[in-house]
Amino acid sequence: MTERLARKGFAQDVISATLQDLKKSGFIDDQALAVGLKRQACEGKLLGQGAARIFMYKRGLTREIVDAVLEYDEDEELQTLRRLLEKRTRLSGEVRTPAERRKLWNFLLRRGYSTSIIRRAIQEIDFDEEAS
Repeated sequence: MTERLARKGFAQDVISATLQDLKKSGFIDDQALAVGLKRQACEGKLLGQGAARIFMYKRGLTREIVDAVLEYDEDEELQTLRRLLEKRTRLSGEVRTPAERRKLWNFLLRRGYSTSIIRRAIQEIDFDEEAS
């Protein structure tokens, strides 16, 4: 924000005072923004850890803030992945052929999930299909 205000011609002392006032009032809080973006990425968009990290970096958050908010929780990521798989398979049907499996695998990689989590989730799908 400092850079944008400077480009518009505001003096540095005015920029500093304005930013301090906004921070005191709670209008500028990177930590709160990071928590909200994590919720939006993981719960709303059903993104994996990697894609959520990129999503937050694109909003201009620093690595320290993103690392503090995105603590890795394998169970949480697996739950998010299960919700995404449920939504995806409900829309596209069952995954039976190797081509469909590969397509699903690549989709999940693009959504930011790790290969180990994808493998666990797909094994669960295979087990559920065999039980049916």
